Amino acid sequence: MTKDATSDINTPAPLEPGANTVPFQPGAEIALFSPGTEITSGVLVYAASTGLDPAAARLAVLIPTFKRPAHLVETLVSIAPQLAAHDAAFVIVENDADGREGAKAAAQFLEAHDAPGLIVVAVAPGNCNAYNAGFAAITGHLPQVQEIAICDDDETASPQWLAELTSVRDDTGADIAGGPQVPVLPEGVGGVIHPVFRPAHSATGPVDMLYSSGNVLIGRHVLDAMPAPWLDPMFNFTGGGDTDFFTRCKLAGFRFAWSTEAILHESVPPRRLEPDWLRARALRNGALSAIIERRAKPGMAGRLMVLAKSMALLGASPLRALAAYARTGSAADARYRIDIGLGRMMGELGWINEQYRAPEKN
Repeated sequence: MTKDATSDINTPAPLEPGANTVPFQPGAEIALFSPGTEITSGVLVYAASTGLDPAAARLAVLIPTFKRPAHLVETLVSIAPQLAAHDAAFVIVENDADGREGAKAAAQFLEAHDAPGLIVVAVAPGNCNAYNAGFAAITGHLPQVQEIAICDDDETASPQWLAELTSVRDDTGADIAGGPQVPVLPEGVGGVIHPVFRPAHSATGPVDMLYSSGNVLIGRHVLDAMPAPWLDPMFNFTGGGDTDFFTRCKLAGFRFAWSTEAILHESVPPRRLEPDWLRARALRNGALSAIIERRAKPGMAGRLMVLAKSMALLGASPLRALAAYARTGSAADARYRIDIGLGRMMGELGWINEQYRAPEKN
């Protein structure tokens, strides 16, 4: 646990232009994307496919990646057939500035499949830094892109993923649309799905807000209107930067929608089914909810309102746990309600679990 997550970033030494790049050169029309070029502060080009036309891409599929090269390829395989119908291109952000195995795998995939894409390296580590690097590359160097779909490197897309996201966006007029991340559990694991893996909504249509960036479609106009850095780096190793960003988008008047059909399948490793990981995630979720609500309601009145809510949720957590157990028969489901209450009080005290600080344990 750490007290008061901060925006301090331990930035590694600058990388030499072209270091560790593969022999994969862009065409003359996109010389800006030559390997090693720093296209914005702390964001280096790794490779750009010869099929990438910056003036033609209307939709960017943003995929941050960190030490999952094999699964990243599975992600790309699932999405590549959907690109042409949406004038789309990949933007892949490597957040392992030293190893770059994901960037290497992505470059080989783009070349082998003649897929349009740009691969950049976010030099500074951290989840929010990776997203911000992708957003900066898109808004700064893909001028015709009007929307950004986001998929994580541990997910694979259903065949109509992009079509469903754009459809619900058109039908509702939403600025930001999302869909479920359906967990793919290890073989032999069954039973009630733990609350940390459940989708936020259950019906297609307008919704109050979204909470995860792992399956969303964001209008370019949203990024143009919101100040950079879009995801606050204070959440780099705790998670929650996406929820904080969407909370600020909501306060700015942007609208949200949900599509139950815009499905991404999320691979769940055995580690994430262990009781200590699940409890740490539940406590973290509770702490983040309190911290983000407090940021959205500055001033003494807002502070007291959030504190009162946290205390009420903690006090009601045993009853909520009993109700959850009666409904699901799952002790883990019941325990989650108590952990959320405890986590919120931890957040009130400034304590939050940085689950992403040690990737090998996450």
